[in-house]
Amino acid sequence: MPLRSALAQWQSQRNIVLGGTAVLLFLILGGSWATWRGFSRMAAARAEVALANTRLQDANQQLAGSLSLVEATLEATGEAVLVIGNDGRIQHYNALLAVALRMPEAVLTSGDMAQLRNLLLDQLQNPAEYLDGNARAYASPTAEVRDQLVFKDGRVFQRHSLPQLLDGQVMGRVWSFQDVTAFKEAERKLQLAASVFSHAHEGISITDAAGNIVDVNDTFIRITGYEREEVVGKNPRILQSGRQSPEYYAAMWRELLEQGRWSGEVWNRRKSGEVYAEQLSISAVRDVDGKVQHYVSLFTDISSIKQHEQQLEHIAHFDALTNLPNRVLLADRLHQGMAQTQRRGQYLAVVYLDLDGFKAVNDQYGHAVGDELLVALARSMNAALRDGDTLARIGGDEFVAVLVGLPQAHDCEPVLARLLQAAADPVALGELLLRISASIGVTIFPQDGADADLLLRHADQAMYVAKQNGKNRYHLFDLEQDAAVQSQRESLAHVRHALENRQFVLHFQPKVNLQTGEVTGAEALIRWQHPERGLLAPGLFLPVIEDHPISIELGEWVIATALSQMSAWQSIGLHLPVSVNISAHQLQQGNFDQRLKTLLDCQPDVNASSLELEILETSALEDIAQVSEAMHACRALGVHFALDDFGTGYSSLTYLRRLPAEVIKIDQSFVRDMLDSPDDLSIIKGVIGLAAAFRRDIIAEGVETKAHGTLLLSMGCIKVQGFGIARPMPAAALPDWAANWHVTKGWAS
Repeated sequence: MPLRSALAQWQSQRNIVLGGTAVLLFLILGGSWATWRGFSRMAAARAEVALANTRLQDANQQLAGSLSLVEATLEATGEAVLVIGNDGRIQHYNALLAVALRMPEAVLTSGDMAQLRNLLLDQLQNPAEYLDGNARAYASPTAEVRDQLVFKDGRVFQRHSLPQLLDGQVMGRVWSFQDVTAFKEAERKLQLAASVFSHAHEGISITDAAGNIVDVNDTFIRITGYEREEVVGKNPRILQSGRQSPEYYAAMWRELLEQGRWSGEVWNRRKSGEVYAEQLSISAVRDVDGKVQHYVSLFTDISSIKQHEQQLEHIAHFDALTNLPNRVLLADRLHQGMAQTQRRGQYLAVVYLDLDGFKAVNDQYGHAVGDELLVALARSMNAALRDGDTLARIGGDEFVAVLVGLPQAHDCEPVLARLLQAAADPVALGELLLRISASIGVTIFPQDGADADLLLRHADQAMYVAKQNGKNRYHLFDLEQDAAVQSQRESLAHVRHALENRQFVLHFQPKVNLQTGEVTGAEALIRWQHPERGLLAPGLFLPVIEDHPISIELGEWVIATALSQMSAWQSIGLHLPVSVNISAHQLQQGNFDQRLKTLLDCQPDVNASSLELEILETSALEDIAQVSEAMHACRALGVHFALDDFGTGYSSLTYLRRLPAEVIKIDQSFVRDMLDSPDDLSIIKGVIGLAAAFRRDIIAEGVETKAHGTLLLSMGCIKVQGFGIARPMPAAALPDWAANWHVTKGWAS
């Protein structure tokens, strides 16, 4: 070590000095043999030198021991030590310095402080801080400096510098380096923990092993409303709301003691008295021996989440418009009611209710008015029930009631009567006074021993019968009628499937003028191209959908398809008027003229005057005034009307007088038999006379032979259609037929 080398050098110099002194004494003695007194003095001097030499040797031994002790102490200390002389070179260092600063031994033994400084600067995150500390240390010989060195690899050292003093003189400067990396990391973690505790979004409370609060964070204060001073030393039970039972808390503590942690939902009470829900997690903190020292509780106020859950629960079980139970809650109530009925030996009624005429209100006044009407009716019908009964909305205008606790099956009848009355009572919405009704189907459990789903289906089927029987009434489910109703339902489903899968087609039967030979138009006739049964005539499926909403959809499809075909014919030069049959149900929809206009607008190249709508004279037109108004609105669009099958109904003259139809069609049943039946012939003559009197055009159906045509011509009916002219044909065949048509010789004469 450099310290031992210095000691050896000092001893060598001492010996040289002593040797020179001996030589000098010898010379002096050699020159003074004459004087004995001088010899004596010389002997005394030699004795003094010997004594001094002995003392010097003792001092050297003591100095060497002290230096060894200092050196051993420096090596044993936990700090790295570096001594810099006044000349700026390394005078001393301990072994830990090379390890701590990761310096090569050669750099340290060379004494070159500049080389050590450069290597050290390369390792530091902020070299400027190191240089600043050095500058402060050497600014004053006696300055004491403390600073911190942070290495690029994350190590942190506390540096301390003091002047090296000897008899008051500054001999250099001593630097010590203490590795505080672990301490700084622990300090950082402690600061982080303190920051988390203070700024956490969760409320945090710390209790001692006895469960008394020792500290809380700011979020705890914000959520509970208690200040820190109000809860420290208290037990957290001061927050209990009483919503949980003692057994709940006993189970919580049992799990906490056994497993060291617990989490769950707790209802607590704020200082204000407000009860709130929180998600709570408690963990035990143990010492090295496993003994519980503290409990740490983290909790979050989940009141808003609970409120949102309640809202979602309500949305999941209640109708958004009427706030009545929906299908989900209905199913639950029905199952509960059935179980209760069986336990008590009572009866339960499932009531399926469908509003009559609601769609017309929706179409005429819009959905906003329709929604208001539904809300008002739902409120009225719900008020008609008894306590414990349930009214649910399961569709647009469909409701289901579950009547529970009926001593006898017929005890449901007063409730049914009130429901019918509630649905039929006029509803005032602003300036509007609306009146509709309801058709109700009922099935009784356990007389009807089906499960819940089948009970609903049976009530639905009974409702369908009530609607067929005239509406505004209820019908009790009858097992014997079930098959027929189910068959009709299946037929409706098949028609729906056919419409959705484009299985319907139009065939066209030409109309001609027997006098001129002109093709005056064609009647569009619907056919069902059934995938298994082949081409089906309308009589096999139209009666099934009469007065059903699907009949309107199918009717609009016929009009739209006919208009599209007219456009296609026009593109090849065939301009042919087309007549389409519409049902009374379709015509009596409140917005029929608007829907017709929409269909016409889709084919702007087709003139509305080329479209004729045929109304069956036998149709049950419930409101002649409304129908007349609708027809006038359609005529304003340019569309024409014809009364089809004229003479077969009971209101022919009324319809002729009040409905703005330009054309009368003589029913084919009269035309077919007129050659053999004087009565039919007389009817035809009468119809022709009425047409002339009311200035209506006339056309005869069912012309099958030349004789039919000749006789009709003789009576003044010149426009005809029938198998004798042409059978209904696909649209693609009509252009060629029209081009080749000519009147049979002799008819025109």
